[in-house]
Amino acid sequence: MRDVSLHLTLQQGVYAGGMPLIVLWDIDHTLIDNGGVSKEIYAAAFTSLAGRSPTEAAQTEGRTDRLIMREMFLRNHLPEPDWATVQAALAGAGAERLSDLRRRGTALLGVREALKAAAARADWVSSVLTGNIAANARVKLSAFGLDELLDLPVGAYGADAVQRPELVAVARERVQRHHGLPTDAPVVLVGDTPRDVEAALSADAGIIAVATGVHSQTELAAAGAHTVLPDLSDTANLLRLVESFASH
Repeated sequence: MRDVSLHLTLQQGVYAGGMPLIVLWDIDHTLIDNGGVSKEIYAAAFTSLAGRSPTEAAQTEGRTDRLIMREMFLRNHLPEPDWATVQAALAGAGAERLSDLRRRGTALLGVREALKAAAARADWVSSVLTGNIAANARVKLSAFGLDELLDLPVGAYGADAVQRPELVAVARERVQRHHGLPTDAPVVLVGDTPRDVEAALSADAGIIAVATGVHSQTELAAAGAHTVLPDLSDTANLLRLVESFASH
């Protein structure tokens, strides 16, 4: 019941004052382990469009779905279909794999507690910045009951831009339109790849990098992240770190 009430509060779109902050979470390997299902989604979408399997797995690691699929067609020496057709294929492949996600994937350590704590802050807007298209972001989050803890309508998704750094401005504009936050409200990203770090730094946003994907804490620090965590298990420390960006 508490999760539902938090979701309803988020959907009211009312900024409650205080120290405003926009918190944007990556999904794959930051909030969830998808158990390999993500690459199966890309392969299935490609196969449905190309009439044959791709020669190699999709290259992800923080890329947007637009870029992932574009590169798959380029590597396979095929013309890229129009984006609406590609997006529909991705959404269909994602919807078909909800049960696979539930069976093989998992919410990562501390994530549910972290999202509940962020959603409970009336002065924060907690959403996503992800390379996934919106439909597949919702599939992945709903597989583990995380969707109700995030303000998904104001997030930024893989259909919104080719390059990840452009997504920060998309999320800012949506949050401001829906919640009336000041135009200079600070933003902090939480993600597991150097592309998350790049997106934050290039958009004058804060970054909390988390080494729950394929990149080590050393690699994430080398990419420019001043704050790097091994995981999201320490909710109190994570919330203190996130809150420190509210006054930036």
